[in-house]
Amino acid sequence: MPLVFVIATDWKLRTGVRAELRERGIDALGMDSADDAGRALAGGEMPAVVVLEANAELAGNPAIQSLVARVPTVLVASRTEAVPLPRVAAVFYRPVRIGEIVAKVRELLARGEVA
Repeated sequence: MPLVFVIATDWKLRTGVRAELRERGIDALGMDSADDAGRALAGGEMPAVVVLEANAELAGNPAIQSLVARVPTVLVASRTEAVPLPRVAAVFYRPVRIGEIVAKVRELLARGEVA
């Protein structure tokens, strides 16, 4: 079963995406910090896709930037917060529906664009 990291400080985004992915048979781990992602990676978990909330705290973290450079990432960005956006597989601007994010994750997994 593929693994997806859902990294977001916004708990509604994190839990909604995670729940929908799990309903579709995709293992998803919800995380609210770069430290959480680091612990999962250190524990041997490697995601096939990352869903990342684009905020200064997460997108600016060197560990997250390194992860995004290696793993196809779906970025959820705000139109009001100015954050440098890394090169990713897809960018969605808020407001966005959970279903749109999940559809893109499933597309990336189906195309085999995984780490």
